[in-house]
Amino acid sequence: MVRNRLCAASLAVILTVPAGWARKPGEPIKPGWNLFSRDQDIQLGREYAAQISRQVQVIDNRELQDYITRMGRKLAATPEAGDYPYSFTLINDPSINAFALPGGPTFIHSGLILAADNEAQVAGVVGHEIAHVALRHGTNQASKAQFMQIPAILAGIATGSNLAAALTQIGAQGFLLKFSRTAEDQADALGARMMAQAGYNPVEMARFFEKLEAQGGSRAPQFLSSHPNPGNRVKAVEAEIAVMPRLSFTDGNQAEFERVKAQLAKLPPPRQQQQPNALSGGGASPSGTPAASQQRPESLNVPPPSGRFRAYRGPNVSFNYPDNWEVFGTQNSANMTIAPRAGVIQNANGHAIAYGAVAGIFPSPGRRNLANDTRALIEQLIDGNPGLRVTSNPRRARVDRRSALLTDLQGESPLRGQREQNVLLTVERPDGVFYVVFIAPEREFGDYQRTFDEIARSLRFAN
Repeated sequence: MVRNRLCAASLAVILTVPAGWARKPGEPIKPGWNLFSRDQDIQLGREYAAQISRQVQVIDNRELQDYITRMGRKLAATPEAGDYPYSFTLINDPSINAFALPGGPTFIHSGLILAADNEAQVAGVVGHEIAHVALRHGTNQASKAQFMQIPAILAGIATGSNLAAALTQIGAQGFLLKFSRTAEDQADALGARMMAQAGYNPVEMARFFEKLEAQGGSRAPQFLSSHPNPGNRVKAVEAEIAVMPRLSFTDGNQAEFERVKAQLAKLPPPRQQQQPNALSGGGASPSGTPAASQQRPESLNVPPPSGRFRAYRGPNVSFNYPDNWEVFGTQNSANMTIAPRAGVIQNANGHAIAYGAVAGIFPSPGRRNLANDTRALIEQLIDGNPGLRVTSNPRRARVDRRSALLTDLQGESPLRGQREQNVLLTVERPDGVFYVVFIAPEREFGDYQRTFDEIARSLRFAN
């Protein structure tokens, strides 16, 4: 039972790497915290790839496309690649760049191949990009940067919205291809392992990155703007190689590589591309209407929560919720939105939850401590939401015989001219902190009190 009555809110979570943490060569590297499911990564990649393919100049040469596809598939067939539906597309663009979208669509610029000394260097960049996909770095970055908006967006997708368009509207797409130094270090290591398994010399990846870094200044390749150097790349890759099983490495088929370079060098300059591209925004809503012109509603026609409850049974958590509400999310995701369909709205900032709750797991950034983890979560919530403020000290509670905390907050409602009364419920769990944020306009919160109490009271965990 929850010993305190709830008050309610909207939530945000961001992960930080503990001070002093360092990855050891050969250690398993796993995807980080993410509000998106694996299927949503794939959906998002397909939606953006369709847009990009209409805006870039895909090279119309079967031999060249087959060359890059064979190379990509060798790397994607390795166990670390994660069995995503990868595709590899060579485009006519003289800049030194390559990028992979969530879920696997990978684009390689012709300028990258022309700048490389051998096939292994190109394979190193492609393997690095595959590693970003396998480790889900793009949606991990978007989740951390837009943690207030993502739960509402994912709930909005269930109401018929396009995922890529929704992320474009709030600017979250800009984080899908912009990585931290930690992510770069992980992609270097995992990419090196995939290269070795595919038969390529992994150190060529680091040598090529060093070559790009040496250019520097205004001539620095485009690739480096979104792939910052984590430092000591060659030494880090050599440390990975030292703990690998003894394998026979090659730089690839040099004769074929030189033949491909010669053909690429003869291509005419690419035609002028339409701007902005699919990942640079543009300020339009999914319907094409400028987002700024969309007005926040003053009120919503949301039916009151039913007094009848149904049970949600997930793999790790179960609870009761009103039978006229829905649970938006997947059985395999630790994150979900519990709300009436009409309570998820679209406004000038994208999707927002005006009535309902958001739940998920916040992995502990250090040694597990409920008070410290709750404080860290709240600090990040306020940092990303300047209008939000804490209105009470955390109160102790018990949920399913576990220690819990309740913290009241207030912020601006997505309904025009209204304040939002919020509560954050945090519960100790083996894999971090389970959180629920209850959300309702301040003046209507009392009407939702019984519903929020029942959701919290009925929470049960699998272990």
